[in-house]
Amino acid sequence: MGSRVARHTGKRAAGEVRILPIAVSGEIRAGEALGARLLAASRSLGLRFQDGDILVVKHKVVSKAEGALVALDEIRPSAASRTWARRFGLDPRVRELAMRESRRIVRRKRNVLITETKHGFVCANSGVDVSNVDGGRHAVLLPVNPDRSAARLRRELKKELGIDIAVIVSDSFGRPWREGLTEVAIGVAGMRPLVDYRGRRDPHGYSLHSTVDAVADELACAAGLVCSKLAGTPACIIRGYGYRRGSGGARELIRSAQKDLFR
Repeated sequence: MGSRVARHTGKRAAGEVRILPIAVSGEIRAGEALGARLLAASRSLGLRFQDGDILVVKHKVVSKAEGALVALDEIRPSAASRTWARRFGLDPRVRELAMRESRRIVRRKRNVLITETKHGFVCANSGVDVSNVDGGRHAVLLPVNPDRSAARLRRELKKELGIDIAVIVSDSFGRPWREGLTEVAIGVAGMRPLVDYRGRRDPHGYSLHSTVDAVADELACAAGLVCSKLAGTPACIIRGYGYRRGSGGARELIRSAQKDLFR
């Protein structure tokens, strides 16, 4: 069932890692206790959380529960947003929201708008999304503070279950020079999001100088295999991975301007 990996040592897992999908029926509503909803859904599927599990949750259900929804009919796009959207057959209200949620424009070319969000994430349209909401009447925004959202969900589950788990809030981002979307961790609680191998020696005796693995992103990607947009599965349990417990957040995954060669 699980692996015999020594957990929480900071070493990479060497055995079996399982991804257990949590399907949720019906919509998540603003103000709803997301932890209770996910627990009920997992129990209905015969799943039981174990100490050391990692819960990965798609940001959209987190945003819905927190009420991070905007009625598109209430958005009055600027002339610039209308002109740009008309040119490419897009919704000017979504473009206007993306601009409002951004800290700066990274790239704007043809029908693509890449921004840096107020969180520091670089992504398309500031993470503003209309899919899997209500058919186009509302847009969903990123959580105001995804690390805080992850910590809150972790506290809810720990209080109910009496065990220690980690929580990752994920979203789908594109990547420069690569086609397709992949998952990234935008919120983390209960685990260190990075594993630093610098100073360790590889099996051949070579001392590592620059290897730091973004394990929270890797776990988010693994979860994406079962938490796809059309699967009705907004969360999953990852079991068997030996992560390092501790305080930490997804902000640690954002490269500083001083180290960023592309900024």
